[in-house]
Amino acid sequence: MASGGPVWRRLAPRSTRGRRLLVATGVALALALIAVLARPLVEGDGKPSGRVTLSTGVAKGVYARYGDLLHGQLANDVPGLDVELRGSEGSVENIERLLAGEADFAIATADSIADYQQRGGEGAERLRACARLYDDYMHLVVPDGSPVRRTADLAGLRVGVGEDQSGVQLVTRELLAAAGLDMERDLTAVRKGIDNMPTMLEAGRLDAFFWSGGLPTSAVEQLAARTKIRIVPLDDLLPALTGRDEAGGATAHYRAAVMPPDAYEEIPGSEGIDTLAVANLLITTEDADDRLVEEITRSVINGRDSIADVVHAAQRVDLRTAIYTQPLDLHPGARDYYRSVKS
Repeated sequence: MASGGPVWRRLAPRSTRGRRLLVATGVALALALIAVLARPLVEGDGKPSGRVTLSTGVAKGVYARYGDLLHGQLANDVPGLDVELRGSEGSVENIERLLAGEADFAIATADSIADYQQRGGEGAERLRACARLYDDYMHLVVPDGSPVRRTADLAGLRVGVGEDQSGVQLVTRELLAAAGLDMERDLTAVRKGIDNMPTMLEAGRLDAFFWSGGLPTSAVEQLAARTKIRIVPLDDLLPALTGRDEAGGATAHYRAAVMPPDAYEEIPGSEGIDTLAVANLLITTEDADDRLVEEITRSVINGRDSIADVVHAAQRVDLRTAIYTQPLDLHPGARDYYRSVKS
């Protein structure tokens, strides 16, 4: 008995390490089980169930509004699916979240995806597309009395350029470079999003702001109803943008577009505004379940009309255009859906 005490004390550290190992193993197994249970499953009726996360965009932006409406459509089409919406700064953050496993689906512009690929972003090869949604139109918004008539006139001014992880800032930097301006040196770049830039312009704290969004963007629409603004044409920059393109780079995805006269009825002028546009894609990764992707893609197409009642840009979502998802390949589940409706 006398020797029992010392032996117990000598073995205690080893036993403690063992217990810690068992606890750590148990925690790891529990986390793995939670991860498995959290994954979407397929129910007896063939419909997926479980939780998925969709990363959208800034408040008052079209990504956020589209996400809300798609959420409602999915609630009808796939009632067993619990869809969590997460706001973000925009396309760049959405891509990073998706590849970090912090979201299952996301919305991003084609140029942001191409830029991520060209920069050798980690996991870029895992990205896949579900559908081409609608085009973003580039806005350069100024007060009606502003002397700014073209992008080069922004030199020395306070300009809203979008948040740091937004697709807006990516395209803004490209547009400024095409106009011969450096965003860091030739103007005061204000890194704010569409939830802040309109009120800052109205208050005289900005001289201009860039925005890339569907038509109409409610924040621009509301600003035009409160104060007189203009949208500056951008079509003069397209030749320079084309010249800047490196095979498959961001600028390869910009195209000439005309903002129709009725896009913002509160802005005076009956003529369309010549600008640039870029496609938005609903994206996921190669790891996403085929059946889940098929059902979500189906909801995107099924919900076009109801979503377009609020987000007018969604009128352009249809089977003829949805499959053109450059620079990404379609996910196999999305291909299954498109084949099923064409057969």
